[in-house]
Amino acid sequence: MSEADNDSRSKSQGRGFWGRLKSGLGKTRTQLTQGMGNLILGEKEIDEASLDELETALLMADVGMDTTREIMTQLTARVRRRELNDTRALYEALATLLEEVLIPFARPFEIPDDVRPFVIFFVGVNGVGKTTTIGKLARQFKAAGLSVVLAAGDTFRAAAVEQLTSWGEREDIPVIAQGQGADSASVVYDAVQSARSRGIDVVLADTAGRLQAKTNLMEELKKVQRVIGRLQEGAPHEVLLVLDAGVGQNALSQVREFDAAVGVTGLVLTKLDGTAKAGVIFAIVRSLKDSGRCIPVYYIGVGEGADDLRPFEPGDFVAALLPDTENGADSGQ
Repeated sequence: MSEADNDSRSKSQGRGFWGRLKSGLGKTRTQLTQGMGNLILGEKEIDEASLDELETALLMADVGMDTTREIMTQLTARVRRRELNDTRALYEALATLLEEVLIPFARPFEIPDDVRPFVIFFVGVNGVGKTTTIGKLARQFKAAGLSVVLAAGDTFRAAAVEQLTSWGEREDIPVIAQGQGADSASVVYDAVQSARSRGIDVVLADTAGRLQAKTNLMEELKKVQRVIGRLQEGAPHEVLLVLDAGVGQNALSQVREFDAAVGVTGLVLTKLDGTAKAGVIFAIVRSLKDSGRCIPVYYIGVGEGADDLRPFEPGDFVAALLPDTENGADSGQ
């Protein structure tokens, strides 16, 4: 394939990623469009009504009270100093401020060459998309040339084991599993041991997420951590918390609880395409900042396809989230 063909293919893939991201954030963008009418319909003068509409729109998108108040304080001050002379300038300043909130929490997910196997735990409550996220990442890692083994550590739900096994069969990736009710630490231990003996690069370990006995869940996760740490120094090397964006502000408490129990090292925010409250990502990072933690958002999920789980890029995210001002109100499609 020629260099020109490669360049054309790369640009086409880029447009495809952008299209999926914009489509995936459509519900939240529509929510913002409805609340930011004066800002996107070409009105030139900034007045109190415009600022009030913007503040309400941000709150409705679950950006959070603290982040919204901070952004509105900065924008209002700039308007009063006449640094922002029209609604387009206000809109552009908003985009910049939103991106600045996210940038410190964006970091590419990297698997170092000198750690094998590299063990990744996935934690989170039931229904957030842990198992699907594992399957999608397994496919991506394999495509990048890494060998992968999956550990079906969510032994509480037979469906979770079956789902992960299905992903393994589909992608021709080995899955270590035991029967329902088996000891989760034993399953993950076997997977890491197998990876060590076979020279596998990466272990992706599913874990239980039941809420019925939250204290027991956290203790079980700690046990798995201790067991694997004795077998593989430094393992797990990443603990990824998977969050459903649709739960809104409840995601903040999930971050706090799982981080306190197992030391979360990264976040994956899923189901952004199914909610009009994708702005919760701003509330999450603000909560982390206030607590002195800088846990990166590694991936976001904006659809059901394997390619709809993608690395988090603040600039692209904000651009896809905000309504299109060029042609008036954005339909969200």
